Amino acid sequence: MGVARRYGQAISEGPTPADAAGAPALPFPSGWSALAFSHELRPRTVLTRPLAGRDVVLYRTSAGALRAVHPYCPHLGAHLGLAKIEGENLTCPFHFFSFGPDGACVRTGYGTPPPRTQLTRLPVQEVNGGVFVWRHHDGRAPDWSVPQWHEIGHRPARTAAWELAGNVQEVIENSVDLGHFATLHGWARAEIEGPVTYDDATFHVAMRAHESAPLIGDFTVDVKVDGYGLGCLHADVHTSRFGLRMCTMVMPTAIGPNRMQFRQLNRIAFDEPGPLPAGLARIVSRTAARLLDRPVFRSSCEFTAADFPIWHHKQYQQPPRLASGDGPIGPFRRWARRFYPEAPGNGVVARPHRSEGEDSTVPSPGAPA
Repeated sequence: MGVARRYGQAISEGPTPADAAGAPALPFPSGWSALAFSHELRPRTVLTRPLAGRDVVLYRTSAGALRAVHPYCPHLGAHLGLAKIEGENLTCPFHFFSFGPDGACVRTGYGTPPPRTQLTRLPVQEVNGGVFVWRHHDGRAPDWSVPQWHEIGHRPARTAAWELAGNVQEVIENSVDLGHFATLHGWARAEIEGPVTYDDATFHVAMRAHESAPLIGDFTVDVKVDGYGLGCLHADVHTSRFGLRMCTMVMPTAIGPNRMQFRQLNRIAFDEPGPLPAGLARIVSRTAARLLDRPVFRSSCEFTAADFPIWHHKQYQQPPRLASGDGPIGPFRRWARRFYPEAPGNGVVARPHRSEGEDSTVPSPGAPA
């Protein structure tokens, strides 16, 4: 921010954030989106989180049942983010109407018979330390899920969350954007091992990065990435030179037009040194994980955060002007198209917001301009 010399008033400088730069190029994607980490929702907890421009109320009953509901009480519209848990019931703060785990109203605040009404529940899934809520542009029920995968090591996961401008597809697309690993993240060389495979709502890509560091020399990093819709990536990272294994979950969530929350969860482990006796090898492995857990997580977050200024200011470019070395971005965009509403008959993705006189559609990912 600079100062105009003549009048001493503040003037704007620097790139405009994506959520302030204009209408988004893509609608909100359908699928599962992470709204919280599991540890944030202890029994008797009520949270409000944004998803696709609307609030979602998450809560866990005293017995541990997890629920996600629309935010307004069907009685007179009080916001249920202000509610409290009473046993297995969610109690509205306004007239103390209570709703059971199935969403049905079970009690009023006056001791009178409850009305035949219930909360609007949303599909919710708790897996791998994340809490995911389903949203689909045409209201359909979930037809795929985020699977349970392995948990490495013996230490609890480390987590972090941020909020920034940007489009969630850009985050997931980065996994096949081979070129940016060298230019932005400093990998000496990266190569995709075999074709990227797509299967309905999931994809898989494996790559190898070649690195070099002072006093260490050259080493390789093997990365296997599995994507689930446009809201979750699971990456297995192995650096054989140091015996380091890292399991990372990346979860971008669209909360408003060109705005997202970004969650990351990491676990690490070290290979047990082969030449040592089994008991001693286990001690060495676990001690290394305990001592290096925090710095490895910090380094992982710094790696991810290098993309934040780009996502925060960039515009989704369609069609992109691709060049050799970019990686298989085109096929990825054709796959990603399935998560958006499509205008009938013209092969374009409907734009979510329309200004007067503005065309209401934009080319879909991978479609001709």
